[in-house]
Amino acid sequence: MKRLLLFVGLMLATLQAGAELPPDVSGALKKAGIPTQNVAIYIRPVNAEAPLLEHNATQSMNPASVMKLVTTNAALELLGPTYRWKTEVYSNGTLENELLNGDLIIKGYGDPAFKAQDLWRMLQRLRQLGIKNIHGDLIIDKDYFDKEVDAQAVFDGEIWRAYNAMPSTFLVNARNTSFRFSIVDGQVKIDQEFELPEIKIINNMKVAGRGCAAWRSTMTYQVNVLDDSATVTFNGTFSPSCGERYIELSLFNDTQYAYFSFKKLWQELGGSFEGQIKVAETPDSAVKLIEQFSDPLGYVVRDVNKWSNNLMARQLLLTIAAEQVGAPARVDKGEQAIQSWLRTKNLRFNELVVDNGSGLSRNTRISAEHLGQMLVSAYNGPTMPEFMASLAILSKDGTVMGRLKEGPSNGRAHLKTGSLNGVSAIAGYVLDANGHRHVLVMLVNHAKASSSKSAQDALIDWVSLQP
Repeated sequence: MKRLLLFVGLMLATLQAGAELPPDVSGALKKAGIPTQNVAIYIRPVNAEAPLLEHNATQSMNPASVMKLVTTNAALELLGPTYRWKTEVYSNGTLENELLNGDLIIKGYGDPAFKAQDLWRMLQRLRQLGIKNIHGDLIIDKDYFDKEVDAQAVFDGEIWRAYNAMPSTFLVNARNTSFRFSIVDGQVKIDQEFELPEIKIINNMKVAGRGCAAWRSTMTYQVNVLDDSATVTFNGTFSPSCGERYIELSLFNDTQYAYFSFKKLWQELGGSFEGQIKVAETPDSAVKLIEQFSDPLGYVVRDVNKWSNNLMARQLLLTIAAEQVGAPARVDKGEQAIQSWLRTKNLRFNELVVDNGSGLSRNTRISAEHLGQMLVSAYNGPTMPEFMASLAILSKDGTVMGRLKEGPSNGRAHLKTGSLNGVSAIAGYVLDANGHRHVLVMLVNHAKASSSKSAQDALIDWVSLQP
């Protein structure tokens, strides 16, 4: 009898380990031409010690943007959901009769969500302090991050795309220009969401087409950048059925964009400035004028995960590095801090390669099992509410908006997606029919990985229908 029970136990363990994938999943993979050996899966109830299903779960894989789950979970636990970034403003001169006779200095600490409206608010406070005319330069102090953090090569040759922008201690609008496309009076209109006079648009777009699914493929752009200006020429067609659409481009470096934004807003606030832009340390003689704080980290991580913001994730990793290991922040310090944090949770991921923390990398690695174990730990950890709230709600928002809209999983999963050429991944939490929550991880590394979406959807539905 003991041998029979042992045999039955081993059989059940084998089934749980996922000797076979659910038929709908394996069928979708076969139809997509993706071998099962190129797929890693880990499914585990959040309150269980063992997985419900695993397949190639210990295999080291590239997770693409799903790596942001590691970065954001570590940030929430190490920094706390109430952590706020600060931005300081100093003067190095004398103030008399609304004239600052000296330099204005902005010292950044890596705020990943510093928008033009935040800069306006900061400059408005300076005006309230009695500063109107600045006879000096604008100095940006970027010493909180290592000088080499912005020297990495562009990921894919798309040098103007916003997702390739490099980190900085002081970013305005993530140095991102958002071009808005719409139809006005029967013509294609293109404008900047935050308009800088240094950017000129040449609009050669025509109204044409009916559908909007592949609207980006019907147009092209060319960029010509000089020292103090940029011209973007748009050619192609745009359909009225598209409504409004956006293209985000990074045309200037972090210092240039901050300088142009400063000049525009300072002038609009009634101030005058005729100096230059410089990057330097804050001198000991400088006097702090104001200190401005960001939204809490618990809010900021929503943009990182729901919309898979690469630059914000990079900023987050460097913030972890500076706060946990010490400034100036470097990527290797961030990875060191995350590995140390995992060890405190008895999680040892020997295959883990965090790289830049965003997943926009060919070097990033993690196994489905270890990512799943971290997600279980996160669910049972102190910052679970903020972490889960940062994930996209299936079919409702973020990168899974409209996905599985008609299925049983609609609105019952919090997920993070990831994609690169040859990589497609999805991970997060799925609620089953009886209200039990499961961790789900599926990583696909194959030339046809982009065709694995149907298999991912089938796996999500399979978990949601668990008895």
